[in-house]
Amino acid sequence: MNNNPMVGTKHTVGAKNVSPLPCPTWPNRRSIRLQGYDYSRAGAYFLTVCATNRVCLFGDIANGQMRLNDAGRMAMECWNEIPCHFPDVTLDAFVVMPNHVHGVLMITDTVGAKHTVGAKNVSPLQPGQRPHGTSKTIGSIIRGFKIGVTKWMRTHANVHDVWQRNYYEHVIRNNDELNRVREYIVNNPAQWSLDRENPSVGANDFVGAKNVSPRSERFFAPTMTEWE
Repeated sequence: MNNNPMVGTKHTVGAKNVSPLPCPTWPNRRSIRLQGYDYSRAGAYFLTVCATNRVCLFGDIANGQMRLNDAGRMAMECWNEIPCHFPDVTLDAFVVMPNHVHGVLMITDTVGAKHTVGAKNVSPLQPGQRPHGTSKTIGSIIRGFKIGVTKWMRTHANVHDVWQRNYYEHVIRNNDELNRVREYIVNNPAQWSLDRENPSVGANDFVGAKNVSPRSERFFAPTMTEWE
């Protein structure tokens, strides 16, 4: 990121002295990771990373389009640089939203096996067994992404608390599901008024709502992973 033309110049993101907005707690967010699953194995993963307290740090939505500020552009740049640090990772659909990012990562198999989507034929790890390729697990990738954005925010926006500690992940199990996730990501800005990450949207706004696609239980069951 040393080649970033924005580094070394003063930038503001309109996030100084921001009061955190309240956000409802959604009951479907619980820790249900696949026990014994090696998250460095080949496959596709749908990931969501949220700003702390859902503060809108990365821009705003106008006419159904995301308008990135400098912080949002830095978040996009850090995401695009993931393969530079993790060569076995391929980027797929991605969007920066006002207070979160959605993205799909493909992890390729380093031992020559054919690339697969999802967690078919999952082999549980044996007690004491070290997962292959732990340096490229999802947790390591997200940690690096968060650190990159946080460093920039602390230097250029005087914002020190950027991300929630957790992130949400979903193992994509087949190509149909992958296409639905891609469609969800592409349409996310247009759905902002119904997005449960939108701090101005309350739970009652979803009662009786038709054609609500955000967080559709039909294909997206978010799972929370905590790491320090």
